[in-house]
Amino acid sequence: MNEKLKSIICTVVFAAFTLGVTAFCIITPDETHSLSERRELAQFPEITLSSLSSGEFSKGFESYSTDQFAMRDGWRSIASFVAKYILLKLEDGGMSTIDNHLTKADSPENEDMMNHAAKQFNYIYDTYLTDNKVYFSIVPDKNFVLPKDSGRPTLDYPGFIDRMRSKVSRMEYIDITDLLSADDYYYTDTHWRQEKITDIASRLAEAMGTKLTHSYIENTLDVPFYGVYADQQGKKADPDTIKYLTNDTIKNAKVTAVNDKGMLVKSSVYNMEKANGKDPYEMFLSGTMALVTIENPDAESDKELILFRDSYGSSIAPLFLSGYKKITLVDTRYIKSNILGNFVDFKNADVLFLYSSTLLNNSLAIG
Repeated sequence: MNEKLKSIICTVVFAAFTLGVTAFCIITPDETHSLSERRELAQFPEITLSSLSSGEFSKGFESYSTDQFAMRDGWRSIASFVAKYILLKLEDGGMSTIDNHLTKADSPENEDMMNHAAKQFNYIYDTYLTDNKVYFSIVPDKNFVLPKDSGRPTLDYPGFIDRMRSKVSRMEYIDITDLLSADDYYYTDTHWRQEKITDIASRLAEAMGTKLTHSYIENTLDVPFYGVYADQQGKKADPDTIKYLTNDTIKNAKVTAVNDKGMLVKSSVYNMEKANGKDPYEMFLSGTMALVTIENPDAESDKELILFRDSYGSSIAPLFLSGYKKITLVDTRYIKSNILGNFVDFKNADVLFLYSSTLLNNSLAIG
């Protein structure tokens, strides 16, 4: 076979492959959420004269094409496998294993993102909370409690916390970092384990003037839990085990939620349908919801708590139930702050902003 024919064949094969992949990407429906990365995916950007002339459309389309590439998670797994087991890289895209924990290198501190979060929180404070007792606490990523590696970038957590709390200085800060250890987090995931954080719930409640009673039955979910990092190292990791705490107060609680379609739905503290779904961690208060209310008919006081939160709040909120008649969880990633007054009664309620360092350092979704 002469060189010219080889060149033609290679060109035809490459063109066919490129056209095939392009066509497959076009006919594949866009996804809104990445389960493996626990984040929203970029959508097709709006085409306007302004976005075209400013270059915003190009930037948005680049993010869209990257996020919506067909079989994206499959390609990421292949790339991870090649990097780790063929190229023998110690880390893959920032992923590594430390003390049996799968973890990802921290992103550099992003002050613009911190300022964005602070701006949203201060707006909520000024608009709704000037007569409330308002508290703030940060849940650090598990890198905070894992052994440090000098060759691996790590966020300056004490500095990050100090700088973030100074941006919302009217809120009383509650420090929980001294209570955390590596075993408080799942091995394959970013989240904390509910059965390990009863002391943190007590710390937060006591700072708000509320005493909790801890008498729980520990239950083990009979479904393996593969966390956000399980598929990001080239081969699937051993699963975690989810444990969840119950008592009569939790069992008798009445849960109402506003789902992603704006519909009011009755729910439960632990959603067993979600427990058997793609992401078992969503069993805690059904995962990401704009608004969730938990009512405690057995409450000995009339105290109410409003919890502004990300996904970490789903598993700790039930642990506050013994101290409150009603708990309202607000996730401003899914509901705009300027309409909260139409749905939430802030009068005479304790208010806690509880957010992970990861979200605060990448806060664009907070609205």
